[in-house]
Amino acid sequence: MCGAREIPPGEMRRVWLDGTPVALANVGGEFLAIGDTCSHAEASLSEGILEDGVVECPRHGATFDVRTGENRSLPATRPVPSFRVSVRDGGVWLEGGSE
Repeated sequence: MCGAREIPPGEMRRVWLDGTPVALANVGGEFLAIGDTCSHAEASLSEGILEDGVVECPRHGATFDVRTGENRSLPATRPVPSFRVSVRDGGVWLEGGSE
């Protein structure tokens, strides 16, 4: 859990769910979460560039949809997991495992 105000719109942050790194994104006030580790080269996606609901991996430029985890471009050929998110009492909560 983290505070909703800790992640401004257009930014991402690495959080942890049961030992798993998760990239938590704020896309226009909607919080979305995907696995933080790029499926191509194990870089941290939360350190990448987030634009229009798509994050670009900082290592080789692969892109992923932060709503679904689907890879959008090479060199990644596999998606990353997506996670359910809820906002309550001013906090952002990850809801269990991946979708």
